[in-house]
Amino acid sequence: MLGNVLVTGGAAGLGAAVADAVHAAGGTPLVLDKSAPDRHEFELVDLADGRAAEAAVRALAERHGGFGGVVTAAGIDRCGTLEEVPPDEWEQVVRVNLFGTAAVVRAALPHLGNGRVVTVASTLGLRAVSDATAYCASKFGVVGFTRALAAETAGRIGVTLVVPGGMRTNFFDDRTEQYRPQDLDKLNPPDRVAAAIVFALSQPEGCEIRELVIAHGEEPSYP
Repeated sequence: MLGNVLVTGGAAGLGAAVADAVHAAGGTPLVLDKSAPDRHEFELVDLADGRAAEAAVRALAERHGGFGGVVTAAGIDRCGTLEEVPPDEWEQVVRVNLFGTAAVVRAALPHLGNGRVVTVASTLGLRAVSDATAYCASKFGVVGFTRALAAETAGRIGVTLVVPGGMRTNFFDDRTEQYRPQDLDKLNPPDRVAAAIVFALSQPEGCEIRELVIAHGEEPSYP
C-alpha cells in the first residue's frame, strides 16, 4: 500500500501525473502547489519560501497522520545566458528546484516512518548545456542532495533519484521560440515517468531503486 504520498507541483505537469498515478494505485496523493489541483487534497504554498513549505508539509501531516512517501516533482526554469537572466529570476529557479526540495524533505522526515522519498532531477542535472545555468545548477544540486540523503538515511527510509528527459507538459509554454523543443514527438508523456515513480514508491522495505533515468529514445540531452 502506498498510503499518503506528498507530491510537490501536483497541480500540473509531472506532479499532476504522479498524483493521479498514486490515486490509481490505491494511494492518497497530498499536493503542495501554488495552484489548486483539479482533484486531491492540497495545501497552497510557494515552494520558493522554505519556511512556508515546511509549514505546509506539517499541516498535511497533522491532518492525515503522516506520509508513506514524498515525491518532489515541482520545478521551474529561466532560459538565457547568465548575463541575460535577471538575478532574482535566476535565484528563484534554485529556490524552487533545490531549496524547495530540501525544505519539503526536511519537514517530511519526522512524519515518514520507514517510507520513501523520490526526488526529481533532470538529464540536465547530469549534463550541462548553455543558457541553462540556473536550471543546471539547481538540478545538479538535486542529484547531489539525493545521493547524500540516501547515504544519510540508509536502512531507515528509501530514497530514489528520478532523472527525466523532456516531457510533454506546459513546462515549455512561457519560453521564447529558440528554447522550445522542435519535435514534441521526442518528448515522453509525463504519465510514463509517473508510472516509474509509483514503481519506485512500491518497492518492499529493504529493496532500493537508487536512481532511474527515464527519457525518450532520442532524448538529445542524454547521454
